[in-house]
Formats: sequence, C-alpha cells, structure tokens
Amino acid sequence: MWGRDEREFREFVEARLPTMRRSAYLLCGDVHEADDVVSVALAKLFRHWRRVSHMEHPDAYVRRILLTTYLDERRRPWRQERLVESVPEPVPPPESDVLDRMTLLGLLARLSPRRRAVLVLRFFEDLSIEQTAEALQCATGTVKAHTHQGLAELRAMLGQRAPALLEEP
Repeated sequence: MWGRDEREFREFVEARLPTMRRSAYLLCGDVHEADDVVSVALAKLFRHWRRVSHMEHPDAYVRRILLTTYLDERRRPWRQERLVESVPEPVPPPESDVLDRMTLLGLLARLSPRRRAVLVLRFFEDLSIEQTAEALQCATGTVKAHTHQGLAELRAMLGQRAPALLEEP
C-alpha cells in the first residue's frame, strides 16, 4: 500500500534535500539546528505525503513546512535564554567592505525570527514580495515592513560600513 508512495516520497526528498538543508541553515545559522529543522519538516511532510504528492506545487508546501518548523522552534522557551560566562564585548565592524558569510550569519542571528525569515526568503531564496507573503501567510505590506526594518537593523549593526549588498531593491 505505501510501497509506491514511499518510493515517490524518497525520490522527492532526495531531489530537494540539499535545497532544504541550505534554506534551513540560512534560517538557523547552525548546521546542527538546521538538520533538526529539516528532520522535523520531513516527518511532517511524510505524514501528509499522500495529499502533498497530488498537489500542483508541492515545493511551496514543503517551503511552508520548513518555515513554520523553524519559527516554531524559535518560540521554544529554551531558545530564549543564552547562558554565558561573561558579558561579551561588542563585535567591531568588519575591516573590509567584503561581508563574509560568518559575519552575515552572525548579524542575521541577531534579527527576530520573522525578519530573518523574510530576508532569507527575499534575498537568498530570491522570492518576490508576493511569494514571500504567501510562504509566510501574511500581507505583502508586512513583508515590505519586515524587509525594510530587517535591512535597517543590519545597517545599524554594521554602522557606516554597510555595503551595497544591504541596499533595498
């Protein structure tokens, strides 16, 4: 009974797993947390596979599962607290105009989960405002506001050295 469905599910996941892991990593900023998010998302997908496999755009559904899983994880109480030995020093602005990946991931991690999700979808997944709004199930105005506010926060964190990369389209 599940034989054909399970085979189709495996093929679907094999084809999309690298993209899912990349998106989750960009959202989480941590490879282990990203793998956890992808695993939970795939379990949710498997539960509904029979319905999803007949959808016209299953990738949009998978993206939505991934996003809601990430956002749900961010709401967990243990995610709110960070224990440290001592108060960290402020991070100095980068010395060059080239923003490396680790700096960008560190800055993204300081944004709220919704703003981070909007920026990842808009600029890394290259979704339009409308597609981002659909994926997050919110209004296009909300996407525009989160984009503007998220980029403004990133610019403020970078200070005067904000590269053209952070310019709004």
